[in-house]
Amino acid sequence: MHVLNDISRRLFLRQADVYSAFLGGAAPLALNLAGLGAAAARTWGAAAAQAAGGSGGDHRALVCVFLYGGNDAFNTVLQTDRSSLRAHLAARGQEPESIALAPAGVAPNPAAPAGSPARLGGVLVLNPGSVSRTASLTVHPLLTALPPLFDAGRLAVLAQHRPTVGPHQQGPVRQPAAPAASAPAQPHQPAEHLAGPGPRRQRPRLARASADQVAALNGQPVFTAVSAAGNAVWLAGNEAPVPGGLAGAIRLGINEKGQIFDSATVGAALQRLVLLARSSHPLDADVAAVGARSIIAEQALRTALRPASDPAFGTSPNGGSYQPQADPKMMFPNPLTGSPAYNPLAGQLQMVARLVDAGLRGASGVRRQVFFVSLGGFDTHSLQNSQQALLMARLSQGLAYFDTALAALGALGAQSQVTTFTASDFGRSLTSNGDGTDHGWGGHQFVMGAAVRGGRSHGTMPVPSSRSPNNNECDASPELLANGALLPGTSVDQLGCTLGRWFGASDAALLNIFPSLANFNASVHDLRVMNA
Repeated sequence: MHVLNDISRRLFLRQADVYSAFLGGAAPLALNLAGLGAAAARTWGAAAAQAAGGSGGDHRALVCVFLYGGNDAFNTVLQTDRSSLRAHLAARGQEPESIALAPAGVAPNPAAPAGSPARLGGVLVLNPGSVSRTASLTVHPLLTALPPLFDAGRLAVLAQHRPTVGPHQQGPVRQPAAPAASAPAQPHQPAEHLAGPGPRRQRPRLARASADQVAALNGQPVFTAVSAAGNAVWLAGNEAPVPGGLAGAIRLGINEKGQIFDSATVGAALQRLVLLARSSHPLDADVAAVGARSIIAEQALRTALRPASDPAFGTSPNGGSYQPQADPKMMFPNPLTGSPAYNPLAGQLQMVARLVDAGLRGASGVRRQVFFVSLGGFDTHSLQNSQQALLMARLSQGLAYFDTALAALGALGAQSQVTTFTASDFGRSLTSNGDGTDHGWGGHQFVMGAAVRGGRSHGTMPVPSSRSPNNNECDASPELLANGALLPGTSVDQLGCTLGRWFGASDAALLNIFPSLANFNASVHDLRVMNA
């Protein structure tokens, strides 16, 4: 299968390198997620798409919630067995400000500083003691929406996750020897070592497909890969654009009737000017093309999208126009101020929910989509207690809002046709630097949706050190490097394969999109996170 048959592979790879330099850990996974839709659509077939008719039965969407800055996984998902808790408290209870979270059951102290572990209270238990589900796992005290989702089977934990090109063993991190150019692929032979010079530089080149192939198989290619977090160039293909923003496509000066000053003639004249390239220069042509795409997208969205104030997505205002920043559904309780505040993540997910709704109803002309939303501020070298508390509260409310919005779509079955997952640049160190953490490697992520094998942890949680860890002793644990960085147990390529199979891609296509799968035994290509 020639996944890149419509564009220059060399051009795409060169662009991928540039995007990776600007966007860090977001680029490798995102570039390939855009390609999953292409592979899925090819396997699924255009004939099947036509036969599906206008219903949303064959619509599927992936939503990446990217946590920019490197989320601290050790204070996001915690084990609470005796030895793990002892190791957590020893490693994170450093002066001058402990970042060790309180055990489950500890009541919040309202007199303690805002965001501090004492003010937050104990960690929240994920369904303890169940025979069929994960025991002794807890989450940050402000991830209040996650235990109900976990217990309902619509949320799973993906443990020790991070980009890596092959299975690891503790010891020197080394680059495996490159195979000879004539050597055949060995998809069933695991690699012996990690690749790359160090944890932070683990950015395997995964760019083997682009949104262009998805676009060719969707009725409205402009809505193939959508960022609700502003421009995200890594989602864009050579031909497929990336619409972004919370309000949808922007209307170029005309009203809903195509008029300016009550004149359709003036409105049409403006559109002609927008579409006109003033010269043969490539920049002029590109500006005209951007204008044309905006006009096409706005016209399509005008009828496809239900309003944000629809009860499924928001709250209708008592008077005046709808403002997301004033919608109670977009609010979260700010742990630092004690007051409700607008949640930008919920605002982004509202736009995604509206686009998913349009796809399920057959109104947008798409059946396979990848969405990107983001939350920044996770680079917590200092002030971690207050900063991560704020971010966890936003993440919790945002995921809960999105789950509720999808459920509100009712008979369309959105909860089972949309899979949401978190990702981050990298993890952080187990050790504390006094009021924060330094860059690490692996971390724990969440996968949400009714198609997810929820209520459990996938992968292996780290084994605690046999002695109290500190800055020099974290290597006592087989899953930790000397500075407390968590070695990855599952790779981005494996997650991509897992989601790709659910999306409908063939195994051959997935090996093309995620080449590092060849370094893993075929039995672990699929992480078994999805029900089907």
